[in-house]
Amino acid sequence: MSKLILLIGSNGQVGKELQQTLEPYGNILAIARPAIDFSQPDTLRQVIREKQPQIIINAAAYTAVDQAESEPALAQVINATASGILAEEAQKQGAFLIHISTDYVFDGNNCRPYQETDATNPLSVYGKTKLAGEQAIVQANSHYLILRTAWVYGSFGKSNFVKTMLRLGAQREEIRVVADQIGSPTWARDIAETITQLIPKLNSEIVGVYHYTNSGVASWYDFAVAIFEEAQQLGFPLKVQRIIPITTLEYPTPACRPAYSVLACTKIAAILGTHAPHWRQRLRKMLKDWGLGTSD
Repeated sequence: MSKLILLIGSNGQVGKELQQTLEPYGNILAIARPAIDFSQPDTLRQVIREKQPQIIINAAAYTAVDQAESEPALAQVINATASGILAEEAQKQGAFLIHISTDYVFDGNNCRPYQETDATNPLSVYGKTKLAGEQAIVQANSHYLILRTAWVYGSFGKSNFVKTMLRLGAQREEIRVVADQIGSPTWARDIAETITQLIPKLNSEIVGVYHYTNSGVASWYDFAVAIFEEAQQLGFPLKVQRIIPITTLEYPTPACRPAYSVLACTKIAAILGTHAPHWRQRLRKMLKDWGLGTSD
């Protein structure tokens, strides 16, 4: 009998991709809002006790980084309290929990890629609540895999950096983009495929925290330039003529973001036996697959 996989947050960028990559496993229960309310996390206990899954994948989160600064209690409930409850219930069921976290648990003061063992020091409410979720999982569950990723974009979801740039690029001749924040753009499908590849390998020996992003590094400015170059080659109607690099100070936001949040991914590469593809290559693939401008 195949194991029941409970996918929570199935309507998000990664969750939608997971529904497709997990299809070969067959026995998938995908749930998301409004069927489940993360602001009432005790409902999670009910679902897990009723369904008794062997594997739980938590792809749900409060991800509105700036909005979290004015809604810290809600972000805490969704990112931390709910994650802890999932871990507690998974432990009681003997289920393995896979949880998606973020590069925002770091402060960005490094000058080399962050290892899983590096000290955390989040700068924002979002980062702090995601770290609190990680800590709750570690305390409550002995069978978990926390997967930190970064700069996620994809075909699904209402908004991400790629979709925002394409929308603005069709409307404006000039766009100003922050050039002093460095990270690794990562396609949601690659995260989903990585999680799917990990499932057959789940055992007590791979419990812990892992980093996964596409390889290579870029600033938001570099990423924007690449988006427009790739989109132009694919025939997307763009109005933009100039992309102006600016500093973080020139683009103030409610939440502080790490200036450098490149993640070292050698630990997960050893488990998977392969290295992640380069972000530019995957951006091109995503835009081709999406069909540029198709509806969600």
